[in-house]
This record gives sequence, C-alpha cells and structure tokens, in this order.
Amino acid sequence: MSEVRIPPAIAKIAPDGNLTPRQKRQFMIEMTLRRVRPGTGSSHEFMRRRTALYPWPDLRSILQGIDWFLIGGVATRAYMPERVTNDMDILVRHTDGEKVIERLKKAGYTVVSKLAIPGYLLRSPEGVDLDVLFGKYRWLDEALAHPEQDGASYPVIGLPFLVILKMAANRGRDFGDLTTMLGWASDEALARVREVVARYNPEDSGDLESLIFIGKKEQEIPPTTE
Repeated sequence: MSEVRIPPAIAKIAPDGNLTPRQKRQFMIEMTLRRVRPGTGSSHEFMRRRTALYPWPDLRSILQGIDWFLIGGVATRAYMPERVTNDMDILVRHTDGEKVIERLKKAGYTVVSKLAIPGYLLRSPEGVDLDVLFGKYRWLDEALAHPEQDGASYPVIGLPFLVILKMAANRGRDFGDLTTMLGWASDEALARVREVVARYNPEDSGDLESLIFIGKKEQEIPPTTE
C-alpha cells in the first residue's frame, strides 16, 4: 500500500499528520466556514421530518427497571431526518453494564466481542448488531434522568448530551450530524445545548457556536439566480 501524503493544510497544524481530536474538529469547521453557502438541497419540509421507519430492536421490556437510552446514529432520528446506520448503540451506567449484558443474553442476544471502549458488541436473534456502552461520564446521571423519545417512543439521549458525545467522536459523519441537528434545533433547544456544554465542556463552546452557525446557514433558502 502506498504511503498517504500529508496535505499541506494539515501538515501546517500537525507536521506528522496526527491531529488531536480538537484540532481535527477545528480544521473541519474552518474548512466548512470557507465553503458554506445557504441551503442543503433538501426541502424544509423534509428537514423537519422525524420518523422511525427502520425496525430496530425494542429493548424496553428486556431492560425494564434499568436506565438506558439510544445514542449514535439511531438517536439522531429524534433531532433530524432519519438516516441509514449499520448498528444500534445504547448507553448505560458502568455499574449496570454486566446486568444489561445478562438480560440481553437471556433474551437471545449473542456476545460477539468486547468494544475498544468499555462495553460489548452483541447480535440480536434477528442478526442486528447492538453496541452496549458502559458509561462513566460526569453528565450521565443528569442525562439518564431526562431522556427524550423518538418516533417509536424509544428512550433517546437528550440533544445536549448527544452533542457532547459527537463533538468528542470527531468523525466526518458526526460533524455532519452536528450541523444538521443544531441547525434545525429550536432556540429553546439551543439554549439548553449551550448551557450544558458550557457546564461540562466549556472549552468546546467556541466550536459549538461555529457548528450552530454552519447549521443555520445550511437552513437558509438560497437566493434565486433569476
């Protein structure tokens, strides 16, 4: 395999090409700010759509009495148009982790492997991959006490805490999810996001404002060329 050349714009920041998570996010934000234009190519009606069409496993009865909620790609459908994703992710307290795994195994789920972070990949009897993450976040108790619901009435992580997770993940698809969710969030929801990020990750507040700006710019209707 040929060696990948480090682009000059990245080498200027990190000569060895190894951007820190924050450097990577700021690089993507700066690149997008140079290029962002009004409009996304999708109608406002579509962008406001909130569906739950994909039949993900319903864990509510299996995990009854245990606090949990959806995170990751499936969770985004509570805040933006539903998109395709390969697996379902849930987050539970670290202290509940093993109990959750045992409940799922009794329900027919198979443990496939450990995850790179605390947790396990399981597979449902129908062949659906399920990532169970064991969390120790400072904000986790607050988030679990105030879950949202998606179109299927599944418990979903609140937008402020989903934003925190996705800002930390720093993958390209997370960046796209962030600008879309933030751009179409209400002023009230954005105020809550700002408050939570400022309280738990104040160093990310500047990047948050840039992501909101990009999302709002994408929401604008492009000027006509006639």
